[in-house]
Amino acid sequence: MKITPILPLQTIQGEKKVQDTVNFGEILKEMLAQVNRMQLEADQATIQLARGDDIDLHKVMILGTRANLALETTMAIRNKLLDAYQEIMRMQV
Repeated sequence: MKITPILPLQTIQGEKKVQDTVNFGEILKEMLAQVNRMQLEADQATIQLARGDDIDLHKVMILGTRANLALETTMAIRNKLLDAYQEIMRMQV
């Protein structure tokens, strides 16, 4: 077993990882799709409950609450992004 030495702090801070770039738009798109899936699952469970299918009430409530919380979080993030954008647009160059 080989033990690697601890590198100095300056060497670690100076390195940049190009391969770890993340596209913000793609992440946002995937998160919105996930919130949409949660909403659709909750709607489907509610329809099944209304039809009298074999589905537990607590499962329907959990799915509905999860979907609601995800939507509220999405709206909060959207509002923060809008506030940040408006603040940037108010800056004088």
